[in-house]
Amino acid sequence: MIWEVLNVVGTIAFAVSGAIIATQEDYDILGVYVLGFVTAFGGSTIRNLLIGIPIENIWTQGNLFIVVFSVITVVFLLPNPWLQYWNKWGILFDAIGLASFAIQGALSAVQVDAPLSAVLVAATLTGSGGGMLRDVLAGRKPMIFREEIYALWATLGGLAIGLGVISGPWTTGILFVAIVTLRMCSVRFNWRLPRHPIW
Repeated sequence: MIWEVLNVVGTIAFAVSGAIIATQEDYDILGVYVLGFVTAFGGSTIRNLLIGIPIENIWTQGNLFIVVFSVITVVFLLPNPWLQYWNKWGILFDAIGLASFAIQGALSAVQVDAPLSAVLVAATLTGSGGGMLRDVLAGRKPMIFREEIYALWATLGGLAIGLGVISGPWTTGILFVAIVTLRMCSVRFNWRLPRHPIW
C-alpha cells in the first residue's frame, strides 16, 4: 500500500513538473506529453534496469498512464497566468516527486534483497532520474548537478531505509516529510555542497 501511494504521488508530481517546464520552453503539444511522461516514468525505468526488476513492469501501470495523460492535458490547457505560479510552487512539486520516488526506489531494492549500496543507488536515481532526464531534454542544467542540495536527500532517505531505521507507514511518512522539508530548506536558505575552489 505504501509503495503504491508513493508511486502515484511521485508520478503525478513529476508529470506536472515535466509538463510545465515543457510549456515554459515553448514546446508543442507532443513535446509537452513526451517531457511529462519521461519525467514521470524515467526514474522508475532507470531503477528497474539497475536492480534487475523486469523493465516491462512499467507498462503494467495502465491506470497510472491514464492519470498522467489527464494531468498533462490539464497543465497544457491552463492559461499562461496560472503557469506563472510554477516559479513559486514548482520546487514543491519536484520535492514531492523526489521524496516519493526516493523512498519507493529504496523499498523496491530492499524487497529484492539488494545490498545497501544498491539501495542507495536505487533511491538516488529513482528520486532524481526523471528530473535529470527532463532537464537534459529541455536543454537545462540538470537539477541534480546544481549548487543547491538535491540528490543527497534521496541518498540519505535510502540509507535510512537500507539500515532498517524506516520500517512502517508512520516512519515512512515521517521520512517523506523530512525529505520534502530538507529539499525546500536547501532552496530557501541556499544550502550548498562544497565545490572545488577555483583560484
